[in-house]
Amino acid sequence: MKIYVAGHRGMVGSAILRVLQKRFPKAVLLTRQHSDLDLISQSDVEQFLLEERPDYIFVAAARVGGIHANNTYRGDFLYQNLMIEANLIHGAMKAGIKDLMFLGSSCIYPRDCPQPISEEYLLTGPLEHTNEPYALAKIAGVKLCENYNTQFGCHFVSLMPTNLYGPGDNYNLETSHVLPALIRKAHEAKLGGEPVLSVWGSGRPLREFLYVDDLAEACVYFMEMAIQDRQEGKPPLPLINIGTGEDISIADLAGLVMKTVEFTGEIKFDSTKPDGTPRKLLNVSRAKSLGWSAKVPLAQGLEMAYRDFTENLHLGAPNQR
Repeated sequence: MKIYVAGHRGMVGSAILRVLQKRFPKAVLLTRQHSDLDLISQSDVEQFLLEERPDYIFVAAARVGGIHANNTYRGDFLYQNLMIEANLIHGAMKAGIKDLMFLGSSCIYPRDCPQPISEEYLLTGPLEHTNEPYALAKIAGVKLCENYNTQFGCHFVSLMPTNLYGPGDNYNLETSHVLPALIRKAHEAKLGGEPVLSVWGSGRPLREFLYVDDLAEACVYFMEMAIQDRQEGKPPLPLINIGTGEDISIADLAGLVMKTVEFTGEIKFDSTKPDGTPRKLLNVSRAKSLGWSAKVPLAQGLEMAYRDFTENLHLGAPNQR
């Protein structure tokens, strides 16, 4: 079988590759670098899919970043993510590929919706302004899959992961998310003998964090389930949240990172910087009812992530995962 992983060089795509290589050693794993395939070009994507005709596609390619990047490059985040997902989803349909998995983000849900966030809360309220363009693009991808299933008989599935971290993360402070940014800042503060770790915002927002290899396992698990459902004539799987079901305040997270990095200074919160969404905890009961749950505790995952950071020094990981 042929499996195409779009975005294989990023944190999520590379984790999916690791799982696929272990589980399916005889499979043909298709990958393309940006220099070989521009996912923003509709004609290039369609030609590639028609020529290669993979049996299954994982859409892990996206323009990603933290609050600063999302809020600064708003047009880029909306346009590039819309084009990447639309080209892959539409191209898969035209090539007759029935099984595709689209990876979204928990930021698709309303800023102030009830906690924990169930899949049914999608489109029930305003989005968080700082990442609205990215969220809009991801919502469009979910709905494109949903409506191509209805109109064209595809069997596309959408997973909504919570905040991710782990090997291959982006540690560029201009574009990174909160956890890798804290790891890098704490590491550099320790090396520089600094007395203080500066943390954006008030420290009060609550966030959920999932080790990226747990997400990769979920991707393969639900792709296998979706394939079996299609073969048995069952309808496509609904939207599925992927997370741990547990959250932590940014203040406590900073303390845990300091402990992991062995930085003994103090935390200083920069209230001039935005907090973002007050709380973002996913309801993962649907995933659990279907037989999947996360395995890596946050403390253990942080140790593995920090080891990866120090061994590989991913200080400028690409913005496309």
